[in-house]
Amino acid sequence: MNEELLELIKNKKGFICDMDGVIYHGNRLLPGVKEFVDWLYATDKNFLFLTNSSERSPIELKEKLARLGLEIDESHFYTSALATAKFLKDQSPGCSAYVIGEAGLVNALYDVQITMNDVDPDYVVFGETRSYNYDSVLKAVKLIQKGAKLIATNSDLTGPTEDGIVPACRAFVAPIELATGKEAYYIGKPNPLMMRTGIKRLGVHSDDALIIGDRMDTDIIAGIESGLTTFLVLSGVSTRETVDDFPYRPNYILTGIDEIVDGLGLQ
Repeated sequence: MNEELLELIKNKKGFICDMDGVIYHGNRLLPGVKEFVDWLYATDKNFLFLTNSSERSPIELKEKLARLGLEIDESHFYTSALATAKFLKDQSPGCSAYVIGEAGLVNALYDVQITMNDVDPDYVVFGETRSYNYDSVLKAVKLIQKGAKLIATNSDLTGPTEDGIVPACRAFVAPIELATGKEAYYIGKPNPLMMRTGIKRLGVHSDDALIIGDRMDTDIIAGIESGLTTFLVLSGVSTRETVDDFPYRPNYILTGIDEIVDGLGLQ
């Protein structure tokens, strides 16, 4: 890593980081992450983990990282579940929803007074879940046919795990879209709704911030459209070969967070 790039990183005031494929794979912390987080704290940087995953609440993400050896306050996390809850609260206060998703999504909706309804909801809300099944899809299709609007927490087709790349939110929403002829409205990155709130929470101007992500189709395009300096890491979904599939490019491509750590001399 050259000196010019190192100075750019050192001079940035704000850092937005994706999580899956950047910080960890499943329950395995990726190389250099602990040293990088320690450096963010030591140099008093503003930082935010901005994740398209809706499974966990910020406190659960805090606890997960604590189990992996990282102590990070829950205020440093913003999820697609929180962004989805904010969107629905702003659009239709007091609405109801049929939810296919995990506790992080359900609790985020409850926190803004959105009630659960499997009879005549205003919305069908979809997030990552391990309980995806035919009955829940059938119920969602019937409710949408009766007038419920389809919302999904993010548009990720796949995601990285300890065992490789697996289907993600959009792959599971697709059958519902095909069966109803209705396209979901996707809340997470690269939707500006989530990025604007993330940058506001970060507390710095976009010119003074950078984003580190592993996906060209969410993290990098979100950063470009938000005016952030973009770093693609090859530790998750995108590869050097797939970068060429897109009509835009990141400002920088790194093997992973550990390359920043090595450059800063933190290892």
